[in-house]
Amino acid sequence: MTRALGFSLLLAVLALACKQPPPEKSMRFPEPGNYPLEIARPGGSRSFSLHLPPRYAERGPLPVLIAFHGGGGNGSGFQRNAKLDARADELGYAVVYPDGSGRFGRRFLTWNAGDCCGYAMEHEIDDVGFTLAILADLARDLRLDPTRVYATGHSNGAMMAYRLAADASTHIAAIVPVSGADVTVDFAPAAPVSVLHVHSVDDPRALYAGGQATNLWGGGKKIVHRPVAAGLERWRKRDACTGEGHEIDARTSGAHTAALLDFGPCADGTDVELWRLKGPGHGWPGSRSLLGEKLMGPDTEVLHVADEIFRFVARFTRPDAPEL
Repeated sequence: MTRALGFSLLLAVLALACKQPPPEKSMRFPEPGNYPLEIARPGGSRSFSLHLPPRYAERGPLPVLIAFHGGGGNGSGFQRNAKLDARADELGYAVVYPDGSGRFGRRFLTWNAGDCCGYAMEHEIDDVGFTLAILADLARDLRLDPTRVYATGHSNGAMMAYRLAADASTHIAAIVPVSGADVTVDFAPAAPVSVLHVHSVDDPRALYAGGQATNLWGGGKKIVHRPVAAGLERWRKRDACTGEGHEIDARTSGAHTAALLDFGPCADGTDVELWRLKGPGHGWPGSRSLLGEKLMGPDTEVLHVADEIFRFVARFTRPDAPEL
């Protein structure tokens, strides 16, 4: 009797399991792929794009990578150039491409990253609030993982990734800024955040050592850049890193080199690292510069930064992150 009863219960459980509906797809986002979106913000609506990986509804809560375009660009252009979507599809990440703000629709957009840049800085646009509002908006219709929210960006977008980490550190587990230093004005992160900075010492636009360079979007005006090392030192102190920057990887492609320096160990399982390139210019490593090498300096294959982004951020979570 006991064996028969157990067998009957097993059949009942299996039958119930078979009747369970497949993972629920969002009515707003019924399929994987790209979605151009807008969200209401003080002063008017703001635009952004969302990329969802295949089988996103079956994967469980989605990690999120926020990708900030460079100054003068927009989210869709950065999406094409950064080559993040292919790796995101393989690994099951949602990628958000926000648009900055400006005077000319979706052209010549910038981010208010602190001491830079352009329209967004001059008008004190709340780009941190905009980014958090995007996450809250998407979380109404998607299962996002609040413990795995990351950010990257190029140039002014790299600066924006730094500001987001500083001002909303409890939401962000790790950032990968590329070719843009930390220009945050009020630096007081409530929690440590892991950082992988990627920058060429020969960058002609965002000077590695700091100093004045021509602003491409400012009619030939000069812009003052902060040294990369100064920004990293802020985060080394905040994350209580005890390392001096020992080399853990090195790569060569033609005349270009890349060295990976690790400043860990750091507090709470965080890390601070630097890919220091020699030879390349200001472009996105692994892609062709949108403005050409004459303005941006040499393109490079010494590093495919899209791969390095996902390799780095996958190591970190923020278990105490608030709900989105």
